[in-house]
Amino acid sequence: MSMKRMQWFLIFGATWLGAWCASEGLYAQVAKASGEKQNNSPAPAADPKVQRAYSGMYTFLKDGEFVQLTVEDGGRITGFVSRYGDGESDKGAFLDQFFKTGKLDGNKLTFTTEVVHGVAFDFQGAVERGDGKNPGDEAYFILKGTLTENISDANKKVSSRSRPVVFKMFPQDAASPPAARQ
Repeated sequence: MSMKRMQWFLIFGATWLGAWCASEGLYAQVAKASGEKQNNSPAPAADPKVQRAYSGMYTFLKDGEFVQLTVEDGGRITGFVSRYGDGESDKGAFLDQFFKTGKLDGNKLTFTTEVVHGVAFDFQGAVERGDGKNPGDEAYFILKGTLTENISDANKKVSSRSRPVVFKMFPQDAASPPAARQ
């Protein structure tokens, strides 16, 4: 992937993540004000500091596609998949699919995306150490498991296709925004 293309994806991803985080903060404020019950369940047995290190950007199915994963308190996972559309109406268009649900229990990871243009994804697997030698290296962590693609047709009939996948973490310096110039 070219550096310019990578920078575009990182800026685009950071923008979406910022907008999404802002909306989550507003939801928490509204929920607190309305008296909605807050989830105060204890954190999983794994070290939260280690789990937070799993947060980052990972490869997805095709070159240029990625998964943004954020580990929050209590093993809650937020994020999104950015991918190219495959349908007639969205062929080649860049689509963002936010996580509908996500959970991290130790290193066991599951997430389900929202349906976008009739497609949703379910991932069940684990976060594992990859080939990267040091934190921040490419593939220091990997997401290894089964990805199920659920496709709804015009008659609302859902067909599913599962496959084993390994998604590699992007290098941390590439995922960080560039330093401000003085």
